Amino acid sequence: MDNVDRAIVEQLMADARLTNTELADRVGLTPAPCLRRVRRLEQDGVITGYHAAVDPVRTGRAFEVIVNVDLAAKDRATVARFEEQVAAYPEVVEFRRMFGLPDYYLRIATADLESFERFVTDHLEDTPGIGRVDSHLTMKTIKRRH
Repeated sequence: MDNVDRAIVEQLMADARLTNTELADRVGLTPAPCLRRVRRLEQDGVITGYHAAVDPVRTGRAFEVIVNVDLAAKDRATVARFEEQVAAYPEVVEFRRMFGLPDYYLRIATADLESFERFVTDHLEDTPGIGRVDSHLTMKTIKRRH
């Protein structure tokens, strides 16, 4: 990737609905070479998809909580079962296995505090293998990239 490719990616990350002509103007190319570069970035797996940013209030997911999870047992079967089950929950909008502690970082999005509590009680804490769950409420989001 060169600087033009990086500029294309940055522009598309900011607004994936740009027309090819608008994108070409912003990165200093004419439309044909710009489109060739975008197609190459897609084929090379640099651009993996195009996504819509949605209003979490209007989708019923405005209440977000960061949850750290430590497993009680870390054998392969427990880890695989835990990851498969937790990844399937629609409330889990981000799910990472970490080096060190915590074992997992989750970003949970629900409508409100009560629905978050129901999710944790009825689903997350019933997931086999969990040893500890720590929840962190966000005071203020300073920067977020979609």
